[in-house]
Amino acid sequence: MELLNNFYKIINLYETESDKLLALVKIDKFHPIFKGHFPNHPVTPGVCTMQIIKELSEKWAGESLILKTARNVKFMAIINPELNEDVEFELQLEPVNDNEFSVKSTVSIENNPALKFSGIFQKV
Repeated sequence: MELLNNFYKIINLYETESDKLLALVKIDKFHPIFKGHFPNHPVTPGVCTMQIIKELSEKWAGESLILKTARNVKFMAIINPELNEDVEFELQLEPVNDNEFSVKSTVSIENNPALKFSGIFQKV
């Protein structure tokens, strides 16, 4: 299930030889969420960016997941969809046990980090 009625579209998705998942995502700059966040100064909500990380992790794991623990969440830049529709996601997913995955992710715009995340997702 994708976030908020087509909030984003996956343009490219592939796994590297070093077991990382790379995704290029296009944010819909016309999505209604930006009317409230914020009018005339759109900012991609951080929780939406984290939801995209969850959904990409689900695609890679082939499982429905829920965030159990966020160990590190560091927002480093604002993602303005009018200036940066294309957002790059790099994920490293490792099993912790039969029910959990450790996920490390860097979200970038124009090769500049916007979010660094690490946490544990649990199978639903």
